[in-house]
Amino acid sequence: MSWPPPVTLTGVHATLCPLAQSHASDLAVAAAEGDLWKAWYTSIPAPGEVEAEINRRLALQEAGSMLPFAVLTPAGTAVGMTTYMNIDAANKRVEIGSTWYRKSVQRTGLNSECKRMLLAHAFEDLDCIAVEFRTHFMNRQSRAAIERLGAKLDGVLRSHQLAADGSLRDTAVYSILSHEWPAVRAGLDYTLSRQR
Repeated sequence: MSWPPPVTLTGVHATLCPLAQSHASDLAVAAAEGDLWKAWYTSIPAPGEVEAEINRRLALQEAGSMLPFAVLTPAGTAVGMTTYMNIDAANKRVEIGSTWYRKSVQRTGLNSECKRMLLAHAFEDLDCIAVEFRTHFMNRQSRAAIERLGAKLDGVLRSHQLAADGSLRDTAVYSILSHEWPAVRAGLDYTLSRQR
C-alpha cells in the first residue's frame, strides 16, 4: 500500500475526505465564488476545469506523489481541496499544499482546523520528520497564513517554476519540524478555541 494511505479526518468545522469526482459540482460552485481562479499568483481551477483538476490529482495519487482531499463542511458540502504532496516516503516528509477554499470560508475556523488535522496526522500518525509548505513568493495572504501556523521560512527558490501564464514563479519554502509540532499544535489549539 502507498504511503500515506487514504484517510478521512474529521473535526468540528470540517472533514477531510479522499477527493473524488463526486465532489466536482460542489467544487465548481466553490471556485466560482469570488472568481478565485483569476488570481495570477495561484492555481485554482476555473469552474469548468474542476473535473480535470480532480483527475490530475487522482493521477498523482496513483503515482504515489500526492494524497488529495476534499474539504467538506459539517453539512457535507465540498468547499475546497487540499493535499499531501511531494511525498517522500523514505524520508517521512510531506508537503501540505495545492490548497484552496471558497471565498466565504477563508480566514475561518475551517482553515485552521484543516491544517491542525493534517499536521496532527502527519506528525502523530505518519511519524513525519518534517512538513513543508510552499507558495508563490507574491502570495502574501498564503505566506501570512503559513507564518501564523508557526512554520519557519527555509528560503526562496528563485525562478523555481513556470506559471500557467508563462511567467517565472519564485517559491517561498516553509517547514515545521517534528520537534516543533508541540508548540505549533498549542498555537493552533489556542486559535481554534477562539474560533468556536
